[in-house]
Amino acid sequence: MKLNSANINVIVKACRKASKVLIRDFGEIENLQVSIKGPGDFVTAADKKVEKILIDELGKARPNYSILSEEIGEIKNETEFKWIIDPIDGTANFLHGIPHFGISIGLEKNNEIICGVIFDPIKNEIFAAEKGNGSYLNNKRIRVSARSKLKDSIIFTGGPKHDAKNRELVIGEYKKFSEKVLLPIRKLGSAALDMAYVAAGRCDGFWQRNLNYWDIAAGIILVKEAGGFVTDFEGNNDYIENKTILANNSRISDEMIEVLK
Repeated sequence: MKLNSANINVIVKACRKASKVLIRDFGEIENLQVSIKGPGDFVTAADKKVEKILIDELGKARPNYSILSEEIGEIKNETEFKWIIDPIDGTANFLHGIPHFGISIGLEKNNEIICGVIFDPIKNEIFAAEKGNGSYLNNKRIRVSARSKLKDSIIFTGGPKHDAKNRELVIGEYKKFSEKVLLPIRKLGSAALDMAYVAAGRCDGFWQRNLNYWDIAAGIILVKEAGGFVTDFEGNNDYIENKTILANNSRISDEMIEVLK
């Protein structure tokens, strides 16, 4: 089966065009123009170029849709639809020549993500999902893993930044999880790809604080359509508002929530 809807095709076309910039610039670290947005936050010229291409392409295809993007902020139009864009999720990896980053685009309708794509241009992997139609990796159906015990699971996380107000809390959560699982916790540096990997069954669970909406928008629909759960740390649906995201294969959800209490 192939996921072949009009909206998914629009997103994939935009991602493929924008990815040419990333592939060209990747590995040319010494030539990249880099500015500092905040402590630990970098913006490259590639971020801005990719964002412009994405907005131009999505705007041509859907001129009336609103847009929320990491670098430019929000463009409001009178419509129930909104694109949620992260031009490079994993900018620090990109900047340091680590081949693990992606373009993330979600489409929101009336405050609900209805489809999304996370594109890893280096590995040429397209994770795509649409409400009611499942999740796919390069047009092959994907499902979350079947592991049912937290101790046997591969768990991903990210952060905290060195100036995070809840830094000690996050480190405490990391310590508690590390005591529960047999394998070391992974920190790969891209929240979007972390969630895509949960959807694909490569990872069993993911938790993180202080993420922005564009970091997780596409990942939300990917995990849900692959049969997983997306909640806040208490098992509720307030993960966008309170910036605590928990994604897993549903079988280890209760155990992960217990750790985070």
